[in-house]
Amino acid sequence: MTEQIMQAYLNVEKAMESYNDVLNEYVRKLHETDGSDSTKLARMKAGTKAMRDSSGIYLSYAKFVAYGMPESEDLIEDDIQA
Repeated sequence: MTEQIMQAYLNVEKAMESYNDVLNEYVRKLHETDGSDSTKLARMKAGTKAMRDSSGIYLSYAKFVAYGMPESEDLIEDDIQA
């Protein structure tokens, strides 16, 4: 793996975390707002969950690629903080 690939991966990981955090906060605020649109709240909850799940899948594969597509997932470190 190159440092440039790993740094790009880490940037994507941080961006996904930030995006999911913002979505969760928005849903929390919608939930706390009196008179909020229940349909919108339900749709945003579902969308937020879908984004969290999808980004987890995406990041899992992106991490695998960042490590050079090793023959075994055991060769991937769990914590790759730069």
